[in-house]
Amino acid sequence: MSAQPSRITAVDTYDIRFPTSRELDGSDAMNADPDYSAAYVVLSTDAGDGLEGHGFTFTIGRGNDVQVAALDALREYVLGRPVAELCADPGSLHRDLIGDSQLRWLGPEKGVMHMAIGAMINAVWDLAAKRAGLPVWRFLAEATPEWLVSQIDFRYLTDALTGEDALRLLRGGQNGRAARTDHLLERGYPAYTTSPGWLGYSDEKLTRLAKQAVDEGFTQIKLKVGADLADDVRRCRTARAAIGPTVRMAIDANQRWDVDQAVTWTNALAEFEPHWIEEPTSPDDILGHATIRTRVRPIKVATGEHVQNRIVFKQLLQAGAIDVLQLDAARVGGVNENLAILLLAAKFGVPVCPHAGGVGLCELVQHLSMFDYVSLSGTTEDRVIEYVDHLHEHFLTPAQILDGHYVAPTAPGFSAQMHKKSIATYSFPDGTFWTADLKTARAGRS
Repeated sequence: MSAQPSRITAVDTYDIRFPTSRELDGSDAMNADPDYSAAYVVLSTDAGDGLEGHGFTFTIGRGNDVQVAALDALREYVLGRPVAELCADPGSLHRDLIGDSQLRWLGPEKGVMHMAIGAMINAVWDLAAKRAGLPVWRFLAEATPEWLVSQIDFRYLTDALTGEDALRLLRGGQNGRAARTDHLLERGYPAYTTSPGWLGYSDEKLTRLAKQAVDEGFTQIKLKVGADLADDVRRCRTARAAIGPTVRMAIDANQRWDVDQAVTWTNALAEFEPHWIEEPTSPDDILGHATIRTRVRPIKVATGEHVQNRIVFKQLLQAGAIDVLQLDAARVGGVNENLAILLLAAKFGVPVCPHAGGVGLCELVQHLSMFDYVSLSGTTEDRVIEYVDHLHEHFLTPAQILDGHYVAPTAPGFSAQMHKKSIATYSFPDGTFWTADLKTARAGRS
């Protein structure tokens, strides 16, 4: 009698919130007091090897419980699946979740449910890479082009990217792959930092952190803008004085403006030579981005962290609306959809500079950019990964920066696994931090 295959035996979810609003970490023109949070999922198996799949999606506090509820709604699709089959073909779960007619009605392919699908899919990739003994970037880089293409949903893309296009791009990326892998392991991947530029920081803190960033080897920083033009002029002048004329400075409006306002405001800051303006208007306004791009040149236009799916990215590229594509590891439907987005960017020749301004996002997106470099784009020219110096201590294998570069991860998996103590402490509302916080608040009111 043959042994039964190992299966997924548990899907556990957690509402994890960190009190970053207390120090205004993460503050910007649209999000004044974010509490960086993760709707977190753990896949357990009966394989006996102790390996688990960890995934999450990022929110900024209130509503994280809604995101966890969406993850809970996906549990039945994952429980009982054979582990070996799932890890050999993560696309099988991706197709089932994206293709479910009733789940699609909640989107389709956008919003809370789509982000939950992304977290679940990313947990599968974490488990698959752990079972292969490889970090996700290398798990992807060492896969065959044919298998990678099998993982991608090309629906709604074929007017811009076909499976044949994808195979051609990936096969071309095989040339020099070994040398790029060696270079990546030796040097890492270029990073830029947003840590000096949160909108709630004082000019003194901005200056100190900007100078520190340059001393640490970063060649680009980013400032949040968009609340008050006079303040932005002062802050940009302060930052430029701190970093000097040769270090790049990007600015980020976090969707604050209408189109004409974005043009006026961005051009008012042009004297400080911003490298790009990020999210100048609604992430859904493709033609608005195209108009802004035309009217603020030579300042580049960047967006992507709130772009909801591969179809909107396709249209941004087709419309010539962006100079920089900022994919997010946790906004769309996981690794499978991000493979499609990377291939779209490669087809259109637009550099990818991922968004990573949130808990755990640095840990995830480094893998996507490193795969892109090794097996697809073949370059890091004009490409940087965002880095924020917050909350990395809560992860078993945190992102590491050396001389302004991400150190290539070598531990198996997606770098997504949090320490059990962090989960126990910051689970909301019953974790030890939040129960103590509530007790203190009650005592203050008595």
